[in-house]
Amino acid sequence: MNKNEKQRKDIKQDSASQDVQQEPQVQPEQQPTAIDEETFVDETALTISEAEAKQKIYTPGMLIRRRFMRRKIAVFGAVVFSIIVLLVLAYFIFGDPQASMRINRAFRNVPPSANFWLGTDNVGRDMFARLMQGGQISLLVGVVAVVIQVLIGMLIGGIAGFYGGWVDNILMRFLEIVQSFPFTPLAITVSAMLGTTVSANQKLLVVIALIGFLSWPGLARMIRGQILSLREMEFVQAAKALGVRDGRIITRHLLPNTVAYIIVNATIGMAGAILTEAALSFLGLGVPPATPTWGNLINAGSDMYNLQNRPWLWIPPGIAIFLTVMCINLIGDGMRDAIDPKSK
Repeated sequence: MNKNEKQRKDIKQDSASQDVQQEPQVQPEQQPTAIDEETFVDETALTISEAEAKQKIYTPGMLIRRRFMRRKIAVFGAVVFSIIVLLVLAYFIFGDPQASMRINRAFRNVPPSANFWLGTDNVGRDMFARLMQGGQISLLVGVVAVVIQVLIGMLIGGIAGFYGGWVDNILMRFLEIVQSFPFTPLAITVSAMLGTTVSANQKLLVVIALIGFLSWPGLARMIRGQILSLREMEFVQAAKALGVRDGRIITRHLLPNTVAYIIVNATIGMAGAILTEAALSFLGLGVPPATPTWGNLINAGSDMYNLQNRPWLWIPPGIAIFLTVMCINLIGDGMRDAIDPKSK
Protein backbone atom coordinates (compact mmCIF):
# COMPACT_ATOMS: atom_id res chain seq x y z
CA MET A 1 0.00 0.00 0.00
CA ASN A 2 2.76 2.34 0.86
CA LYS A 3 4.41 1.77 -2.48
CA ASN A 4 1.13 2.36 -4.35
CA GLU A 5 0.48 5.62 -2.51
CA LYS A 6 3.98 6.84 -3.26
CA GLN A 7 3.52 6.03 -6.94
CA ARG A 8 0.21 7.93 -6.99
CA LYS A 9 1.76 10.96 -5.34
CA ASP A 10 4.62 10.93 -7.85
CA ILE A 11 2.16 10.75 -10.76
CA LYS A 12 0.13 13.71 -9.37
CA GLN A 13 3.27 15.80 -8.91
CA ASP A 14 4.45 15.04 -12.47
CA SER A 15 1.04 15.98 -13.95
CA ALA A 16 0.91 19.22 -11.92
CA SER A 17 4.36 20.18 -13.07
CA GLN A 18 3.38 19.51 -16.70
CA ASP A 19 0.23 21.68 -16.30
CA VAL A 20 2.32 24.51 -14.93
CA GLN A 21 4.71 24.21 -17.86
CA GLN A 22 1.84 24.16 -20.41
CA GLU A 23 0.18 27.39 -19.08
CA PRO A 24 0.89 30.29 -21.48
CA GLN A 25 2.93 33.07 -20.05
CA VAL A 26 1.21 36.47 -20.27
CA GLN A 27 3.64 39.11 -21.38
CA PRO A 28 3.14 42.54 -19.77
CA GLU A 29 2.07 45.34 -22.16
CA GLN A 30 4.97 47.36 -23.40
CA GLN A 31 4.57 51.08 -22.88
CA PRO A 32 5.60 53.30 -25.85
CA THR A 33 8.96 54.75 -25.25
CA ALA A 34 9.90 58.39 -25.77
CA ILE A 35 11.74 57.46 -28.96
CA ASP A 36 8.57 55.90 -30.42
CA GLU A 37 6.54 59.06 -29.65
CA GLU A 38 9.15 61.29 -31.31
CA THR A 39 9.21 59.06 -34.37
CA PHE A 40 5.42 59.21 -34.60
CA VAL A 41 5.43 63.02 -34.39
CA ASP A 42 8.13 63.26 -37.07
CA GLU A 43 6.21 60.96 -39.41
CA THR A 44 3.01 62.98 -38.90
CA ALA A 45 4.79 66.28 -39.57
CA LEU A 46 6.38 64.80 -42.68
CA THR A 47 2.96 63.73 -43.96
CA ILE A 48 1.50 67.21 -43.37
CA SER A 49 4.45 68.92 -45.07
CA GLU A 50 4.10 66.63 -48.09
CA ALA A 51 0.40 67.49 -48.34
CA GLU A 52 1.19 71.21 -48.14
CA ALA A 53 3.86 70.85 -50.80
CA LYS A 54 1.38 69.21 -53.16
CA GLN A 55 -1.07 72.12 -52.65
CA LYS A 56 0.42 75.07 -54.55
CA ILE A 57 0.05 78.49 -52.94
CA TYR A 58 -0.82 81.35 -55.33
CA THR A 59 0.12 84.96 -54.70
CA PRO A 60 -2.26 87.76 -55.82
CA GLY A 61 -0.04 88.43 -58.84
CA MET A 62 -0.16 84.77 -59.85
CA LEU A 63 -3.95 84.71 -59.50
CA ILE A 64 -4.28 87.80 -61.71
CA ARG A 65 -1.99 86.25 -64.32
CA ARG A 66 -3.95 82.97 -64.30
CA ARG A 67 -7.27 84.80 -64.72
CA PHE A 68 -5.84 86.94 -67.50
CA MET A 69 -4.48 83.91 -69.38
CA ARG A 70 -7.93 82.30 -69.31
CA ARG A 71 -9.32 85.18 -71.41
CA LYS A 72 -8.24 84.20 -74.89
CA ILE A 73 -9.31 87.46 -76.52
CA ALA A 74 -7.17 89.46 -74.06
CA VAL A 75 -4.20 87.16 -74.69
CA PHE A 76 -4.72 87.64 -78.43
CA GLY A 77 -4.67 91.42 -77.95
CA ALA A 78 -1.49 91.20 -75.88
CA VAL A 79 0.25 89.08 -78.55
CA VAL A 80 -0.72 91.38 -81.44
CA PHE A 81 0.24 94.51 -79.50
CA SER A 82 3.59 92.95 -78.60
CA ILE A 83 4.25 92.24 -82.29
CA ILE A 84 3.45 95.87 -83.19
CA VAL A 85 5.75 97.21 -80.47
CA LEU A 86 8.56 94.83 -81.47
CA LEU A 87 8.30 95.89 -85.13
CA VAL A 88 8.46 99.57 -84.20
CA LEU A 89 11.40 99.02 -81.81
CA ALA A 90 13.25 96.87 -84.35
CA TYR A 91 12.98 99.60 -86.99
CA PHE A 92 14.05 102.21 -84.42
CA ILE A 93 17.18 100.18 -83.58
CA PHE A 94 18.15 98.71 -86.97
CA GLY A 95 16.35 100.92 -89.52
CA ASP A 96 17.51 104.00 -91.38
CA PRO A 97 16.25 107.08 -89.48
CA GLN A 98 16.45 109.24 -92.63
CA ALA A 99 14.52 106.85 -94.89
CA SER A 100 11.14 108.32 -93.95
CA MET A 101 12.27 111.83 -94.95
CA ARG A 102 14.25 110.96 -98.09
CA ILE A 103 12.57 112.39 -101.24
CA ASN A 104 12.93 110.53 -104.53
CA ARG A 105 10.72 112.05 -107.21
CA ALA A 106 11.62 109.29 -109.68
CA PHE A 107 9.55 106.87 -107.58
CA ARG A 108 6.48 108.97 -106.81
CA ASN A 109 3.20 107.15 -106.00
CA VAL A 110 4.70 103.70 -106.62
CA PRO A 111 2.37 100.88 -105.48
CA PRO A 112 3.66 98.23 -103.06
CA SER A 113 6.49 96.14 -104.53
CA ALA A 114 9.60 94.22 -103.52
CA ASN A 115 11.59 97.46 -103.29
CA PHE A 116 8.87 99.45 -101.50
CA TRP A 117 6.83 97.13 -99.32
CA LEU A 118 4.02 99.67 -98.76
CA GLY A 119 4.64 101.86 -101.81
CA THR A 120 5.66 105.51 -101.87
CA ASP A 121 3.83 108.82 -101.44
CA ASN A 122 3.49 111.77 -103.82
CA VAL A 123 7.13 112.85 -103.35
CA GLY A 124 8.68 109.36 -103.41
CA ARG A 125 9.08 108.76 -99.67
CA ASP A 126 8.98 105.14 -98.50
CA MET A 127 5.60 104.52 -96.81
CA PHE A 128 6.86 101.56 -94.77
CA ALA A 129 9.60 103.70 -93.23
CA ARG A 130 7.10 106.49 -92.55
CA LEU A 131 4.65 104.01 -90.99
CA MET A 132 7.32 102.66 -88.62
CA GLN A 133 8.52 106.13 -87.63
CA GLY A 134 4.93 107.28 -87.23
CA GLY A 135 4.40 104.32 -84.90
CA GLN A 136 7.33 105.46 -82.78
CA ILE A 137 5.82 108.92 -82.38
CA SER A 138 2.26 107.70 -81.76
CA LEU A 139 3.35 105.15 -79.14
CA LEU A 140 5.63 107.76 -77.54
CA VAL A 141 2.70 110.16 -77.25
CA GLY A 142 0.57 107.44 -75.67
CA VAL A 143 3.18 106.37 -73.13
CA VAL A 144 4.32 109.85 -72.03
CA ALA A 145 0.77 111.21 -71.85
CA VAL A 146 -0.25 108.26 -69.66
CA VAL A 147 2.76 108.78 -67.38
CA ILE A 148 1.74 112.43 -66.87
CA GLN A 149 -1.87 111.37 -66.31
CA VAL A 150 -0.92 108.72 -63.73
CA LEU A 151 1.48 110.97 -61.79
CA ILE A 152 -0.99 113.85 -61.48
CA GLY A 153 -3.92 111.52 -60.77
CA MET A 154 -2.02 109.67 -58.02
CA LEU A 155 -0.90 112.94 -56.42
CA ILE A 156 -4.29 114.67 -56.42
CA GLY A 157 -6.33 111.54 -55.66
CA GLY A 158 -3.99 110.35 -52.91
CA ILE A 159 -3.92 113.67 -51.05
CA ALA A 160 -7.67 114.27 -51.41
CA GLY A 161 -8.59 110.76 -50.26
CA PHE A 162 -6.19 110.68 -47.29
CA TYR A 163 -6.86 114.08 -45.76
CA GLY A 164 -10.51 114.61 -46.69
CA GLY A 165 -12.29 117.65 -45.31
CA TRP A 166 -11.48 121.05 -46.79
CA VAL A 167 -8.42 119.67 -48.62
CA ASP A 168 -10.64 117.18 -50.40
CA ASN A 169 -13.20 119.87 -51.26
CA ILE A 170 -10.61 122.22 -52.76
CA LEU A 171 -8.93 119.51 -54.83
CA MET A 172 -12.24 118.11 -56.08
CA ARG A 173 -13.40 121.58 -57.17
CA PHE A 174 -10.10 122.03 -59.02
CA LEU A 175 -10.63 118.60 -60.63
CA GLU A 176 -14.09 119.61 -61.82
CA ILE A 177 -12.70 122.84 -63.32
CA VAL A 178 -10.08 120.89 -65.30
CA GLN A 179 -12.66 118.30 -66.33
CA SER A 180 -14.93 121.04 -67.67
CA PHE A 181 -12.36 122.25 -70.22
CA PRO A 182 -13.47 121.31 -73.76
CA PHE A 183 -10.48 119.49 -75.20
CA THR A 184 -10.96 120.04 -78.95
CA PRO A 185 -11.62 123.82 -78.81
CA LEU A 186 -8.70 124.21 -76.44
CA ALA A 187 -6.42 122.24 -78.80
CA ILE A 188 -7.55 124.38 -81.76
CA THR A 189 -6.84 127.57 -79.78
CA VAL A 190 -3.38 126.42 -78.69
CA SER A 191 -2.51 125.27 -82.22
CA ALA A 192 -3.60 128.61 -83.68
CA MET A 193 -1.56 130.50 -81.10
CA LEU A 194 1.56 128.45 -81.83
CA GLY A 195 1.13 128.57 -85.61
CA THR A 196 4.36 127.84 -87.47
CA THR A 197 6.64 129.55 -84.95
CA VAL A 198 7.57 126.29 -83.22
CA SER A 199 9.38 123.20 -84.48
CA ALA A 200 7.84 119.78 -84.96
CA ASN A 201 9.39 118.48 -81.74
CA GLN A 202 8.06 121.42 -79.74
CA LYS A 203 4.58 120.94 -81.16
CA LEU A 204 4.80 117.26 -80.29
CA LEU A 205 5.58 118.20 -76.69
CA VAL A 206 2.60 120.55 -76.66
CA VAL A 207 0.31 117.76 -77.88
CA ILE A 208 1.64 115.40 -75.20
CA ALA A 209 1.19 118.04 -72.50
CA LEU A 210 -2.38 118.80 -73.60
CA ILE A 211 -3.38 115.14 -73.56
CA GLY A 212 -1.63 114.39 -70.27
CA PHE A 213 -2.72 117.45 -68.29
CA LEU A 214 -6.38 117.23 -69.34
CA SER A 215 -6.96 113.48 -68.91
CA TRP A 216 -6.08 112.86 -65.25
CA PRO A 217 -9.36 113.78 -63.46
CA GLY A 218 -10.99 110.37 -63.97
CA LEU A 219 -8.00 108.52 -62.52
CA ALA A 220 -7.73 110.95 -59.59
CA ARG A 221 -11.40 110.45 -58.71
CA MET A 222 -10.97 106.67 -58.78
CA ILE A 223 -7.85 106.75 -56.56
CA ARG A 224 -9.57 109.09 -54.13
CA GLY A 225 -12.49 106.67 -53.74
CA GLN A 226 -10.15 103.74 -53.08
CA ILE A 227 -8.10 105.63 -50.48
CA LEU A 228 -11.21 106.89 -48.68
CA SER A 229 -12.03 103.27 -47.86
CA LEU A 230 -8.43 102.17 -47.22
CA ARG A 231 -7.55 104.96 -44.77
CA GLU A 232 -9.95 103.55 -42.14
CA MET A 233 -8.34 100.11 -42.09
CA GLU A 234 -6.27 98.84 -39.18
CA PHE A 235 -2.87 98.90 -40.88
CA VAL A 236 -3.24 102.64 -41.59
CA GLN A 237 -4.31 103.33 -38.00
CA ALA A 238 -1.33 101.32 -36.77
CA ALA A 239 1.04 103.32 -38.97
CA LYS A 240 -0.39 106.57 -37.59
CA ALA A 241 -0.01 105.30 -34.03
CA LEU A 242 3.64 104.49 -34.71
CA GLY A 243 4.24 108.07 -35.86
CA VAL A 244 4.76 107.33 -39.56
CA ARG A 245 4.61 110.50 -41.65
CA ASP A 246 1.54 111.14 -43.79
CA GLY A 247 3.52 111.21 -47.02
CA ARG A 248 5.05 107.82 -46.26
CA ILE A 249 1.64 106.34 -45.41
CA ILE A 250 0.25 107.56 -48.74
CA THR A 251 3.18 106.43 -50.87
CA ARG A 252 4.15 103.18 -49.08
CA HIS A 253 0.84 101.86 -47.73
CA LEU A 254 -2.15 103.35 -49.57
CA LEU A 255 -1.11 103.92 -53.20
CA PRO A 256 0.40 100.41 -53.62
CA ASN A 257 -3.03 99.00 -52.83
CA THR A 258 -4.46 100.86 -55.85
CA VAL A 259 -1.78 99.81 -58.36
CA ALA A 260 -4.01 97.20 -60.00
CA TYR A 261 -6.70 99.79 -60.76
CA ILE A 262 -4.07 102.27 -61.94
CA ILE A 263 -2.71 99.72 -64.44
CA VAL A 264 -6.18 99.14 -65.91
CA ASN A 265 -6.84 102.86 -66.18
CA ALA A 266 -3.40 103.48 -67.71
CA THR A 267 -3.87 100.89 -70.47
CA ILE A 268 -7.22 102.34 -71.49
CA GLY A 269 -5.81 105.88 -71.19
CA MET A 270 -2.95 104.98 -73.52
CA ALA A 271 -5.42 103.88 -76.19
CA GLY A 272 -7.30 107.15 -75.78
CA ALA A 273 -4.09 109.19 -76.04
CA ILE A 274 -3.09 107.47 -79.31
CA LEU A 275 -6.55 108.09 -80.77
CA THR A 276 -6.51 111.72 -79.63
CA GLU A 277 -3.10 112.35 -81.21
CA ALA A 278 -4.23 110.69 -84.43
CA ALA A 279 -7.37 112.84 -84.51
CA LEU A 280 -5.44 116.06 -83.87
CA SER A 281 -2.85 115.22 -86.54
CA PHE A 282 -5.57 114.29 -89.00
CA LEU A 283 -7.21 117.68 -88.43
CA GLY A 284 -3.84 119.42 -88.87
CA LEU A 285 -3.68 120.46 -85.19
CA GLY A 286 -0.98 118.06 -84.10
CA VAL A 287 2.50 117.28 -85.38
CA PRO A 288 3.31 118.98 -88.75
CA PRO A 289 2.90 116.67 -91.80
CA ALA A 290 6.63 116.56 -92.58
CA THR A 291 7.11 114.48 -89.41
CA PRO A 292 5.17 111.23 -89.85
CA THR A 293 2.55 110.10 -87.37
CA TRP A 294 -0.26 107.67 -88.01
CA GLY A 295 -2.76 110.52 -87.93
CA ASN A 296 -1.13 112.79 -90.50
CA LEU A 297 -0.32 109.80 -92.73
CA ILE A 298 -4.06 109.21 -93.05
CA ASN A 299 -4.54 112.92 -93.66
CA ALA A 300 -2.00 112.80 -96.51
CA GLY A 301 -4.15 110.28 -98.36
CA SER A 302 -7.54 111.73 -97.53
CA ASP A 303 -8.39 113.40 -100.84
CA MET A 304 -10.85 111.64 -103.13
CA TYR A 305 -8.33 110.58 -105.80
CA ASN A 306 -6.01 108.95 -103.26
CA LEU A 307 -8.95 107.29 -101.51
CA GLN A 308 -10.03 105.65 -104.76
CA ASN A 309 -6.73 104.96 -106.53
CA ARG A 310 -3.95 104.89 -103.91
CA PRO A 311 -5.17 102.82 -100.96
CA TRP A 312 -1.61 102.09 -99.81
CA LEU A 313 -1.37 105.69 -98.59
CA TRP A 314 -4.17 105.48 -95.99
CA ILE A 315 -5.05 101.81 -95.35
CA PRO A 316 -1.78 100.77 -93.54
CA PRO A 317 -1.83 103.65 -91.00
CA GLY A 318 -5.56 103.13 -90.49
CA ILE A 319 -5.02 99.42 -89.79
CA ALA A 320 -2.11 100.26 -87.46
CA ILE A 321 -4.27 102.66 -85.41
CA PHE A 322 -7.17 100.21 -85.34
CA LEU A 323 -5.08 97.22 -84.24
CA THR A 324 -3.10 99.17 -81.65
CA VAL A 325 -6.10 100.79 -80.00
CA MET A 326 -8.20 97.62 -80.16
CA CYS A 327 -5.44 95.48 -78.64
CA ILE A 328 -4.77 97.97 -75.83
CA ASN A 329 -8.48 98.05 -75.00
CA LEU A 330 -8.63 94.24 -75.02
CA ILE A 331 -5.66 94.13 -72.65
CA GLY A 332 -7.33 96.70 -70.38
CA ASP A 333 -10.61 94.76 -70.31
CA GLY A 334 -8.74 91.53 -69.57
CA MET A 335 -6.79 93.17 -66.75
CA ARG A 336 -9.96 94.63 -65.27
CA ASP A 337 -11.71 91.23 -65.27
CA ALA A 338 -8.62 89.51 -63.89
CA ILE A 339 -8.18 91.99 -61.04
CA ASP A 340 -11.86 92.18 -60.12
CA PRO A 341 -13.85 89.17 -61.47
CA LYS A 342 -17.06 90.60 -59.93
CA SER A 343 -16.85 93.69 -62.18
CA LYS A 344 -18.38 91.84 -65.15
